[in-house]
Amino acid sequence: MSFAIEVEEWAGSVWHKFITRKADPEFPEFKVELEPIQNGLALLFRAMGGGHEVSVEAAQARQMMVKRSFLQKVAGTARQLTVAWRDAQSVRLPPAIATYPEERLNLELYRWLTILSAHAGSMQHWGRDNQRWIAELMDQYPALQKRYTELVLAHLALRPEPKSLPPDEAKLEEAIRQALLKPGTVDEFPGSERAPWPVALWLYPPLNLGNPQQTHWDEEDGDMLGKAQGESSAPRKQASRVEDNAGKQGLLVFRLENLFTWTEHVDLDRTGDDNEDIDAARVADDLDEISLSKKRKRKGGGLKLHLDLPPADIDDIPLGEGIKMPEWDFRRNELRKDFANVEMMQPRLQDAMELPEHLQPLAKKVRRQFEHLRAEPQWLRQQTQGSELDLQACVDFQVERKLGNTHEPGLFMDRRRRHRDLSCLALADLSMSTDAHVNNEKRVIDVVGDSLMLFAEALSVAGDDFSLYGFSSLRRHHVRMLEIKGFDQKYNANVCGAIQSLKPGYYTRMGTAIRRATQLLEKRPHRRKLLLLITDGKPNDLDLYEGRYGVEDTRHAVMEARKAGLIPFCITIDQQAGDYLPYMFGANGYTVIKEPVQLPTRLPQLYRLLTEP
Repeated sequence: MSFAIEVEEWAGSVWHKFITRKADPEFPEFKVELEPIQNGLALLFRAMGGGHEVSVEAAQARQMMVKRSFLQKVAGTARQLTVAWRDAQSVRLPPAIATYPEERLNLELYRWLTILSAHAGSMQHWGRDNQRWIAELMDQYPALQKRYTELVLAHLALRPEPKSLPPDEAKLEEAIRQALLKPGTVDEFPGSERAPWPVALWLYPPLNLGNPQQTHWDEEDGDMLGKAQGESSAPRKQASRVEDNAGKQGLLVFRLENLFTWTEHVDLDRTGDDNEDIDAARVADDLDEISLSKKRKRKGGGLKLHLDLPPADIDDIPLGEGIKMPEWDFRRNELRKDFANVEMMQPRLQDAMELPEHLQPLAKKVRRQFEHLRAEPQWLRQQTQGSELDLQACVDFQVERKLGNTHEPGLFMDRRRRHRDLSCLALADLSMSTDAHVNNEKRVIDVVGDSLMLFAEALSVAGDDFSLYGFSSLRRHHVRMLEIKGFDQKYNANVCGAIQSLKPGYYTRMGTAIRRATQLLEKRPHRRKLLLLITDGKPNDLDLYEGRYGVEDTRHAVMEARKAGLIPFCITIDQQAGDYLPYMFGANGYTVIKEPVQLPTRLPQLYRLLTEP
């Protein structure tokens, strides 16, 4: 019996591989992956006029109502496809392209989509905008015509013949073929219940604009590709029915650090939810899959936990009124003004305390390293007076004089101590997750505190301008910024005591904290300004600030900081950070500490590397 089952499973796996390969319209043996060429494409994007603040990232597969072949229906494939798109913050290209039966053409397609993305603007019409952008590119860069024509002819050879399609789909396919061959000649695209197979050479609307099958995005005209009459325009979700396991495990397996962490699964009990800040429809929009379960519940009884702010007499001391801050809503594609409220606080327990004994040997070593950094003199060239001749300046002066340029040169160089013209703000995540243990002796909050103390020891010896802040949040109205050490405050035993009194707070509204830190750094007079974020996880909060919403807002805040001339850099102990930090901070804007207990020693080292001239 078991042998028969094994044979059946083997036959099923063989059949699955066979039918999936037969149904695949691509050519995996000629596949070109994005990752090895990502930096080169980013350089090409900027060379063609793309913004420096826009990053080149991998796109995710999206649900698409395309016409599938018989084999694809049997294999259950081609429901989710990956297409290229861009918005104000990023260019999204497929993680791999195997469209053509030739590796060279697949690589050329990557380059073409990058060039088109650099020229593209906001999309109003799926077909007309791509035609217009391509026509403008051909006029501006005639040399691209040969590359474009080769890609189009190879793509048309892979598309379905109009004669093999039903009348409505055939008219749409003919319009697409004409638009590809002669960009700008097609104004209207006939409607169809099924979208055509994606056009590999075109960009598609961003995911946050709605249904990716729409032909255009004018509010007054509702014609769509892939939308049947009367069907909702909201993005389709994958759905599954699951058992309701809530309350079946008991408190013995409950871990407090997991209570306030939502990941990709959000358990929403709408029968008992009285939280006015949670909009179920908007939360659902942020999920890729919605699971439903039956729940039988009697009125009354049950344990309900609620998190409140502490009483004023034991809470940290507020510093003035709240500060209104904007927040980026990726669904609306807008920055919502005065949406979040930042409360500046000062630690109530700020008794003078010495450096802990276990940190004193490390602190001595770090101080010695940074004393050397401060005392090390540097050669200043082209000085009007100095201890030695500047030979390069002398040669340049002779050349300039022969060319007829007469100016008073500096022909000397002198060795002097030079002031480090920089400011640094260290922003520590003090959310509830920092109460988790990294080993039998220390929690995350303890490791963060040790890191801040060693960091302060190093920078105070180096003489650099720096400040220390912590943050946590409880919905958008209570984003708490704790001033541990201000820029104009000296590092002393009081600051050391304040660091040792730090305790876990609430949630992680990261974008709001970064915006407030940016405002504080912008006021400093120094040329270089470094914003260091120390965290242990993703952005999250009780309200909508979860999943993609929090990530997008944080990414937008980081971009705002860069536009203001700051250098934002994230240091995290979250081993899963590679899944989301490159999107928020860029490939070179973060580092992951594999062993959390190494954070205190790594933080000063990273600072030194980031601030080397």
